[in-house]
Amino acid sequence: MVPSLFPAGTREPEEVVRSVDDGVVMRVHRVRAELVVAACDADLLGRDLPVGEKGRTVKVTSQFYGERRVTREELLFALERATIANLLGERVLRLAAEGGFVTREGTGTLGGVPHAEIFSMGA
Repeated sequence: MVPSLFPAGTREPEEVVRSVDDGVVMRVHRVRAELVVAACDADLLGRDLPVGEKGRTVKVTSQFYGERRVTREELLFALERATIANLLGERVLRLAAEGGFVTREGTGTLGGVPHAEIFSMGA
């Protein structure tokens, strides 16, 4: 189960619940004081992405990125609260860019797929 990002006793905003599926899956991990948001394009799940020149691959798993499809609003809400984010895929990066979290210059690729990591350095 994905931990709720909404404070105890509150409900998700109705516009979040009613928005359309943007083809993105997301999982929120709590690691000590960190809130790690991992999100990717849903059609990438299960793929092996080539890394380097020695035949190594990285598997895109639901264990890390989740299986639950989320809306644009849910993704942006989570990214606003994240201390670390791992984003993989064209759709998820487009949504993150629309929300002001990444720029084209601040992204790279992983196995030929657009990829970005975001770290909050805190005050």
